[in-house]
Amino acid sequence: MISVVIPTFNRKSSLERAIQSVLNQTFKDWELIIVDDGSNDTSWKIAQKFQDQRIHYVYQQHRGASSARNTGIQLAHFPWLCFLDSDDYWLPQKLQKQTEDLNTNPTYLLNYTDEIWIRRGKRVNPKKIHQKYSGWIYHRCLPLCIISPSSVMVNYQIFEREGLFDETLPVCEDYELWLRICRNYPVLFTSEPLIVKTGGHSDQLSRSIWGMDRYRIKGLVSLLSSGKLTPQQEVWTTREVIKRANILVSGCTKRGKFKEANEYKKIIMTYT
Repeated sequence: MISVVIPTFNRKSSLERAIQSVLNQTFKDWELIIVDDGSNDTSWKIAQKFQDQRIHYVYQQHRGASSARNTGIQLAHFPWLCFLDSDDYWLPQKLQKQTEDLNTNPTYLLNYTDEIWIRRGKRVNPKKIHQKYSGWIYHRCLPLCIISPSSVMVNYQIFEREGLFDETLPVCEDYELWLRICRNYPVLFTSEPLIVKTGGHSDQLSRSIWGMDRYRIKGLVSLLSSGKLTPQQEVWTTREVIKRANILVSGCTKRGKFKEANEYKKIIMTYT
């Protein structure tokens, strides 16, 4: 019933914990696809320990998290897909609860859950801006990415209709995809925290890239150019582009990146 995709890159320290959290699920009707995105540590040894008829390990040249997830999607055999980042892990009833919620609400093709946050080894509480919602939540997803990849269960039909993760985005690829999906689909939120999302570690991708709003803007401009937004969605998206571009103009100017600042000024003028 469910294909689980774990993308990983040099995460031997946490990969085993992620895999074990899938094995510990009370819901057992799944396959696991581990996509190693060019690791040069001993991640393959960790994965090899677990390989059996329903656990598959695939190695590819390093192309980024989007490519690794897309590889997993294309190899999946079942109609429902879940993703688990290799530095996160699931609580035992994650798949069971989501399956029950989707069976009760069969019109939904995407479900996501609440989450527990661990930063630098300590639990932290999300702020009000991180509140999650069910239904038509496109406008809720614009200010920040409220859907964690590790929390979703999504029907394969959505990828057939909306496409896969954008491999040109080194970060914020999930932000862009959820917006692309939420413009056309309502989503179902399971309010129970069923995943543990870790952060603050040195190899966290979002910590290694400056100016992540650059990639959010790229995704938002792509949405505006698609011609597939409703008039109201266009208004919301335009406001978000202008807001984020202003932030980048200020940041680039402070860092002496005047050429980049001028590029974002042009974007502001385009959508003002």
